[in-house]
Amino acid sequence: MIKTLNASFVECNGRERAQGILDDGTFKELLGPRDNVESPHLEPQGIVPQSDDGVIIAKGTINEQPAVVISLEGNFQGGGIGEVSGAKIAGVLERTLKDCEAGIRRIPVLMFDTGGVRLQEANYGLLSIAEISSAIVALRRYVPVIGVIPGTIGAFGGMSITAGLCSAIIMTRGGRLGLNGPEVIEQEAGIREFDSKDRQLIWGTIGGEQRIASGFADVLIEDDTQAIKDAVSSIIKNGIIPTPRTERIERYEAFLHLVDPNRQLSAEEVRYIWDRSENKVVNTKSVAFEGDKVVGRGHAWFDLLRGDAVEIGDVPSVRVTDKVVGDKKVRFIAVVPDAKNRFPRARKGEVGLLEGWSIAKHIREAIKEDQNSEKRAIVAIVDVPSQAYGYREELLGIHQACSAAVDAYASARLSGHPVISFIPGNAISGAFLSHGMQANRLIALDDDGVNVHVMSKQSAARITQRSLEELEAATEKVPAMAYDIKSFEKLGALFSLVDGVEADTPGEKERGVIYKELERAIEDVSMESETDLSVRLKSSLAQSSRAASILVREKLNEQWN
Repeated sequence: MIKTLNASFVECNGRERAQGILDDGTFKELLGPRDNVESPHLEPQGIVPQSDDGVIIAKGTINEQPAVVISLEGNFQGGGIGEVSGAKIAGVLERTLKDCEAGIRRIPVLMFDTGGVRLQEANYGLLSIAEISSAIVALRRYVPVIGVIPGTIGAFGGMSITAGLCSAIIMTRGGRLGLNGPEVIEQEAGIREFDSKDRQLIWGTIGGEQRIASGFADVLIEDDTQAIKDAVSSIIKNGIIPTPRTERIERYEAFLHLVDPNRQLSAEEVRYIWDRSENKVVNTKSVAFEGDKVVGRGHAWFDLLRGDAVEIGDVPSVRVTDKVVGDKKVRFIAVVPDAKNRFPRARKGEVGLLEGWSIAKHIREAIKEDQNSEKRAIVAIVDVPSQAYGYREELLGIHQACSAAVDAYASARLSGHPVISFIPGNAISGAFLSHGMQANRLIALDDDGVNVHVMSKQSAARITQRSLEELEAATEKVPAMAYDIKSFEKLGALFSLVDGVEADTPGEKERGVIYKELERAIEDVSMESETDLSVRLKSSLAQSSRAASILVREKLNEQWN
């Protein structure tokens, strides 16, 4: 057990890290190695599974306060989130939420050492991260959710979005926090945009000290086990749940407003801009906006579904309107290409800095406006190629912008708004996590142009060190690795898959078909008492395709007390 004052936290394995911050004698591991619940998807790909799947769950106390520690093991598959590991994290957060609802104030602590989704399990990880995020948003109403990011790997990919949802983030100088890993940015945007071998550049952009100084983390500590425990204890003792970053929309809008994207920003300039943005409010008035017509399914379907309704908003790449469908009020939101986007890496329909915060703002406006009246449905029209990849994006916290959108969608759902995603095009990676994956119901078109995945094929091949041919072959063994919507349907998360419509140039017939599907989905939500994402595990397809996710939750419930 790691208890000495000078113990290096980074050098500990995941189990030792969890032991190190819990009080002596209170460490109780749940669903540990002896339970032998392994990923069923690795061995068919020639990968040796691990008996705890790289996630350690420990109940205990921290200074006598009931707590649960979730510790990711970066030494196994880079801390990647697959079906079993993701279900362990989501399941224990969901169980902790039940304790909090019953009056047991149990503090969740997440120790991040992860590159994000495990690409060998792809869409299993995507679904799991959505469920983890949903549970964090729900838990924050009761207790602070504490994130710890030490050295080694850090928090990347979709798990950086979950980190951005935490009430407080503790980092060491060696820790890293960013949506897109340096290698992925280099693959997608080129070495001139980000040199993945430049260590000074990496830590100056996304390292612990920089993240604290530029408003994306809270506590900087030394790499020391006792220091970690002291920092966690201090947050718990404070007893006040701070306003999450994801709800501080005006502050981050002011921050981005002061940035000149045409200049090469330095880390020091970003710190200065962050300090200047305090108490500064950007006056953004919602006005009708008619953007340039751009070919793309997001534009086409938004125009079709909004009809003659007035468009609102102030960011051209985020189109928003209110409409009555049947007898229900609906707010449609679509992310679309904008050739004049202030941030060049988000000009082709990607979810970037402006897009994440704008989505969050428009959803929270609807929540506030409907607080004492009928809660309108929120419909995300999803045709997003990816999140934006770039140096500026990481420096300015694209993970936090995405977290804000996730939080807003989840908060709307938890507040009783029916949240529906309609997918007529691509739903890729962090963009889909941000814009669509928090929905009560998912509707997709049965069309070759509709794809769901965690990463482009080129980047996935590079990260997994496979050829494109080998990557394609693996999808035959694990459907969750495939990109097509038919394969995604097998995972049981879709409400409906709509065929017989024209996807690229929809007309009146298509509008009628989708309006009916939306009405059906909204009615289905109204008949459910749950406002979480558990419905995705109840379908007949999920019963078989996500059997491991269901089994993990059952075993956690059995072992909880």
